[in-house]
Amino acid sequence: MSQWIDNLLRHDRPPSADFQSIVFAFLLAFVMGQIIGWVYQRTHRGLSYSQSFTASMVVMPVLVAMMMLLMADNMTIAFGLLAVFAVVRFRNVLKDTRDTIFVLWAIVEGMAVGTGRSSLAVIGCVFVAALMFYLAITQYGARTSFDTIVNLMVIDDAGEINESIDRVLARHSLTTQLASIQELTPGNLDATYRLRMRDPSKRMQLESELRAIDQIDRISIFVHDDESEV
Repeated sequence: MSQWIDNLLRHDRPPSADFQSIVFAFLLAFVMGQIIGWVYQRTHRGLSYSQSFTASMVVMPVLVAMMMLLMADNMTIAFGLLAVFAVVRFRNVLKDTRDTIFVLWAIVEGMAVGTGRSSLAVIGCVFVAALMFYLAITQYGARTSFDTIVNLMVIDDAGEINESIDRVLARHSLTTQLASIQELTPGNLDATYRLRMRDPSKRMQLESELRAIDQIDRISIFVHDDESEV
């Protein structure tokens, strides 16, 4: 294996970094990406958290490092990369950050192969592929503290009503957190709760019990997979 890599490095047409330098750059970029993703996950506030976006921040530094190694001391490749991005157009907008990462990965790999950086192309392909499998297997970026979001429109803000809501939520959840509450009009509240359900299959029963409270005008329940759409 080592001899095959050495042969691959010798067949690079343009001068490029050695095997150790490439791997070190990728590993350092991966560590930096992990730190960025972890800090983002821990400091994020609000309801629109996306696991896909968090995981993409781990991969992005590695791809950028590969791109910079590819363009190092070569303005022709730098302008060529801009031309490639200008040529590649999509009829449909990419809604998932993960899809964008794969498109960027494919472009950089094609540039590496087309410019004769065969060692960089192979090492980068293997490293990024292993990284994508690692993120998928470990479910990096998943927030398991809460798996359900309940949004309620409460007509009356009397204390008894809040207690009724708390009792229903407590029966169905292990953990309950009031994420946000705002007064839309006098006496009308919009409240959002985060829940960790005892039994996710009883989502409909939870909704039915909440609807039994007369002062609740509207109920919206989102499971974990819908959270990024809130």
